[in-house]
Amino acid sequence: MIAGVGRILAATPVTPDGDEAREWAERELSDPAYAEAQPTAFDRIARAILEFLGSLFSTDVSGGWGSTFALIAAIAVAALIIVALLVWGLPRARRRAAAPVATLFGESDERGADDLRRAAASAADAGRWDEALILRFRALARGLAERGAVSTPPGATVHAFARSAGRVFPAAADELESAASAFDDVRYLRRPGSRDDYEQLRRLDEQLMAARPVAPVRVGASG
Repeated sequence: MIAGVGRILAATPVTPDGDEAREWAERELSDPAYAEAQPTAFDRIARAILEFLGSLFSTDVSGGWGSTFALIAAIAVAALIIVALLVWGLPRARRRAAAPVATLFGESDERGADDLRRAAASAADAGRWDEALILRFRALARGLAERGAVSTPPGATVHAFARSAGRVFPAAADELESAASAFDDVRYLRRPGSRDDYEQLRRLDEQLMAARPVAPVRVGASG
């Protein structure tokens, strides 16, 4: 019986017609293994660039001015790529390095100086002087960091910041130290803030916003 089945299978034609062949091909190509083996868009772009550069550099340089021009063009393309990396790559790294740190005087706060000033003004309007004073001092420090005048790394204390800012703005050194003391009193000693404390700090912040720094300073973590 097995031999009979074999003879029947051997006699059955295995050459498909057009529709059947197309169906077999579509079924085979639908296998995920084929999709995984296809190159990505990045692969195709990189290959095209390499082939283009390779065609330029493989030009016979002994063929007169045409070959020499092709070699010069290849060198120019390579130089343009390097220049593009330097022009568009490095500024992004510098902007990341110059961005103010999220941690400010022991707490995480990613708001910019203007946002902190608005929050401080809102707290002052509501009579929450402790909150208003703390926010305004943070706005002052963040504003100087955004200007590149005084940086405030994680771990910097308010008094270390005040001393550093006083070297950059000598005319306001005493007021900065007084503002740091007021911040400490409210934030750590739990002494209540007042309208006068807040108004003095607000005027100091506005004064420093209009002042020109002597030289940029990085605050130390201690002090």
